[in-house]
Amino acid sequence: MLTIQRVVLSSRPGKNGHPSPDNFRVEETSLSTELKQGQVLIRTLYLSVDPYMRCRMNDDTGADYLQPWRLEECIDGGGVGVVEASKNAELTVGDIVTSFNWRWQTHDVVHSTCVQKIDPTMVDGHLSYVLGAVGMPGLTALLGVREKGHVTPGAGQTMVVSGACGACGSLAGQIGRLDGCERVVGICGSDKKCHTLVSQLGFTAAVNYKKGDISAALRDSCPNGVDIYFDNVGGPITDTVISQMNSGAHVILCGEISQYNKDLPYPTPLSKETQEALSCKNITRERFMVLNYMDKHKEGMELLSQWVKTGQIKVLETVTNGIENMGVAFCSMMTGGNIGKQVVKISA
Repeated sequence: MLTIQRVVLSSRPGKNGHPSPDNFRVEETSLSTELKQGQVLIRTLYLSVDPYMRCRMNDDTGADYLQPWRLEECIDGGGVGVVEASKNAELTVGDIVTSFNWRWQTHDVVHSTCVQKIDPTMVDGHLSYVLGAVGMPGLTALLGVREKGHVTPGAGQTMVVSGACGACGSLAGQIGRLDGCERVVGICGSDKKCHTLVSQLGFTAAVNYKKGDISAALRDSCPNGVDIYFDNVGGPITDTVISQMNSGAHVILCGEISQYNKDLPYPTPLSKETQEALSCKNITRERFMVLNYMDKHKEGMELLSQWVKTGQIKVLETVTNGIENMGVAFCSMMTGGNIGKQVVKISA
């Protein structure tokens, strides 16, 4: 038997409540390391916290593809780890594996079909990137831009990205630039983040929505209007961006983190003025779900890997140490405390 730590959901914040680290509890338990045929013992290296998890804290997620976390049971999400023992011919000790349903535990025993083997060279040895730039956030950014953005090289297009310093937004803006947008403008919540977007990630400009007149700042940054909007936040920021979009423009509806603590349907209803702007200007606004494009994931991962290894995409991360800080890291991410992808390092 192995003594391990795990994180359970100890309470729900309520549909209209803000999550707190107190909603999570770390506890010790025992894990049998006796393996059955096909099983592997894995040690967790990194765990992911992501905005969509807020929905899983409710007793009803509001989405048929997402199951709620159960009270007093171990939480799961994206994770990456190393095989420490194996009774499977395809996985050997030392192999790196990942899963979207990784339990928040320091160790676990799972069937080999529950994890996917990863080639560390794909992420140039940065294993946490499996949870970010060369993982689901990266695919969401890439396929969102390419499937819903309608970027046309040489057309002088302007892309705006909200939540631009987060895991997905920081990549979406860079991909928009690589694919041919003339201007890429990020919206985020601090001067430090604005500086990071422009100085490190190649954004043309950045707007701090917590400072001054966002409408005027956006207009100054987008003198020719907005052609593509990668929406990660929803709410008043989205209303402002859509009001400045050009005819025939496109909204990539990726997420609405500003609305996740409210008991509202997704996508949330738009104001009458915003709905009229969409209609009058023939602006497309379609919900984007990366899971609908499984056939493009392999090719997308290979491209993201290439961009990361060649430096065409810069990767930003906020790394928190220790499984005991999973709740703190999640709540910080939900309030914009991260720059780039928020991950938690569990072991070396």
